[in-house]
Amino acid sequence: MIAGIGGASLGTEIGKCLALAGRYEVFGCDVSTTAYGLYDGNFDATYLADRDNYVASVIDACKLSGAGWLIAGGEQPMTLLSSAADDLAANGVELVANAPHIVRLFSDKAETFQKLGDVGVRIPKTRAIFTDADVESVGLPCIVKPATGSGGSVSVFFAVTADEAIIYADFIRRSGHVPLAQEYIGVEEGEFTIGVLSLPDGEIAGSIAVKRALDAKLSVAYRGRGGVISSGYSQGHIDDYPTLRKQAEHIARAVDSRGPINIQGRVKGGVLIPFEINPRFSASTYLRALAGFNEIDILLRFMAYGERPQPPRIRAGWYLRSLTEIYVSDTDVK
Repeated sequence: MIAGIGGASLGTEIGKCLALAGRYEVFGCDVSTTAYGLYDGNFDATYLADRDNYVASVIDACKLSGAGWLIAGGEQPMTLLSSAADDLAANGVELVANAPHIVRLFSDKAETFQKLGDVGVRIPKTRAIFTDADVESVGLPCIVKPATGSGGSVSVFFAVTADEAIIYADFIRRSGHVPLAQEYIGVEEGEFTIGVLSLPDGEIAGSIAVKRALDAKLSVAYRGRGGVISSGYSQGHIDDYPTLRKQAEHIARAVDSRGPINIQGRVKGGVLIPFEINPRFSASTYLRALAGFNEIDILLRFMAYGERPQPPRIRAGWYLRSLTEIYVSDTDVK
């Protein structure tokens, strides 16, 4: 069961990975009647979840479908379901996710970068914004974003003056979040999204790197005044990139990851500098599966059968993406 299957979402990409593996019955659920995945042919059956009674309704969908494994298809479902792992287990449903302490750590960016700095990972200067001095301590230009919930570059801004950064910070604060200022790292040596899959016992099953193409509108949230902010739609070149993958795997070991993490970073002087880490599968996971690294299939086979994977054989090349349309009649809307 995949919980959260909206259009162009992580959930629908996970569904495609499971369909590609060809060994699963795949089910999905979502709180929105217009979620694309509810009508996606990659799912054997789909269910409408209750927004106000979310965890219980997801458990009900698992029981109706006979699904024993549950994967969060987005940041919000991941947070809700990770905190309810015991309830899920009591109902015969196992959550396919990283350890709860890792989910909690990487759900707060201030804590994330504090931890990374503590274990010796090179990080961009990152400060909570309370005054102009906090912005000045990071330097300009800078990135302003919320401490929680900025997956897919939501509410992420490029500021070139302290006054501008304070305006963005006030907007984020009025939205109920804590604003952060983060040192801006240029794209001259590339931006990468790197997935590192650790097994529940801590062993690293593998990693894969995508050098992001930032010349397509779909992949760019903002460009101007000397800065670029990537969007949540990663595409680009997949190859071995051994030095960068090694650095990403070091991060996974240093934080004791026990499942998937996705590291987004830019390179400076050959060093991977992470600006965002998400404790879940990436929305580019299907591109990775096409390249030969089907993270979800690997983790499920280990959890179900104890199978330890062989090193992936990556098919190097360009992996591009687009949006997909579908027609749903009035009578078929859930």
